[in-house]
Amino acid sequence: MSARDFARLRHEEYGRLDAAGLAYLDYTGSGLYADSQIRAHADYLCEHVLGNPHSESGPSAEATEIIHRTRRDVLDFFEADPDVWTVCFTHNASAAAKLVGEAFPFGPRSRFVLPADNHNSVNGIREYARAAGAEVDYLALDDELRLPADVDLAPAGPDPSLFAFPAQSNFSGVQHPLALIQTAREAGYDVLLDAAAFVPTNRLSLGEVEPDFACVSFYKMFGYPTGVGALLARRESLGRLRRPWFSGGTVEWVTVGTGRRSLLPTAEAFEDGTPNFLDIAAVSAGLDLLRRVGMDRLHAHVAGLTTALLDALERAGRTAGRPIVRVYGPTDRHDRGATVAFNVLDAAGGVLPYERVERAARAEGIAIRGGCFCNPGASEAAFGVDPERALGCLERVPKGAFHPRLLGDCLDGAPVGALRSSFGIASDRRDVDRLVSFLRSAATEEPGERRAAG
Repeated sequence: MSARDFARLRHEEYGRLDAAGLAYLDYTGSGLYADSQIRAHADYLCEHVLGNPHSESGPSAEATEIIHRTRRDVLDFFEADPDVWTVCFTHNASAAAKLVGEAFPFGPRSRFVLPADNHNSVNGIREYARAAGAEVDYLALDDELRLPADVDLAPAGPDPSLFAFPAQSNFSGVQHPLALIQTAREAGYDVLLDAAAFVPTNRLSLGEVEPDFACVSFYKMFGYPTGVGALLARRESLGRLRRPWFSGGTVEWVTVGTGRRSLLPTAEAFEDGTPNFLDIAAVSAGLDLLRRVGMDRLHAHVAGLTTALLDALERAGRTAGRPIVRVYGPTDRHDRGATVAFNVLDAAGGVLPYERVERAARAEGIAIRGGCFCNPGASEAAFGVDPERALGCLERVPKGAFHPRLLGDCLDGAPVGALRSSFGIASDRRDVDRLVSFLRSAATEEPGERRAAG
């Protein structure tokens, strides 16, 4: 697709953006649905009667079939052999990561290894590992928030061990090498790939890379439906998990008198209760949209916009005689996605409070995100925060009273949050120009009485 094709797509499928005068630049937070997706789902629901799939009635059989058909479609999209892979439907990528964490057979001689750059949904797995007595080891990031090229991955422990990492950072846009999957597997680890920030604009072939598990959220890929994600799992790897819990729909049989139960030998054993069958019926329309556009063409489209943004910010800095933003992570297109994290600098080079800039952008009809994006490890590395000193500050904040400003004040005004711009299927060059113009204006602020940390 050419730029003209993407412009037509925006006009035909996402016309509400221009009607609202909105520059939407938060695709890492959520994708946007196309009009045709909503129409296709509404038409399907109006033409079919679907019932709870845990039954043999006609409406139940219809719901069961749409779930099975969507499983096959998801596997096809990610080029995953159905004899090797299966799909567990979840609420989102976070729930998929939790499924692995709570059921992974950690033991006292296990190791759970992960980069400092991870979403909290993956960081949270460490609680299950620690509860089992396993060792938890974080890998440090370099100055560009990447893993070093010569990353040292110690061998897995004698007990089952897990390595988890994001294909793309939700904080900086860094794309960590998928070759880490093979490195970790050769070192004896099972591998969990957080693909949530990667798959909206990048092709992922599970026939080419072979993690044990991969997590996705469909709303991040194509906006609708929310409340449906997936754990894609190798069948043999899923069989090694040990669920600590069961519910309706996950078991072959249960007895109360003997306290025994038998989980289903299929993906349904990890789908708690009744699956979200009405919204699962909407997934294929989103996958079809991405197929029509083409993942390689979509990747090239957002890569061009990201390069344009980074180049424009550099030119604006040269024109001003000083940088107008501080970019966290890579400042070029090398191994990065369409997510850019930054803070705006005032006329004296100080960091403007990110939440002030976010509010000002909202008033201008520009949707960017502020904060640490549920990625404290990348944030600590980006801002140069001393973790022990920060912990001391955090522990002094009364329960329920935390605000980033309090942490920033305690750290002598150091930044503790950033702004994030991210491109997606309906983005165009006008969005880049509006953002750069806004940031250039914001960066003219003179230093005064303000906090640098939000």
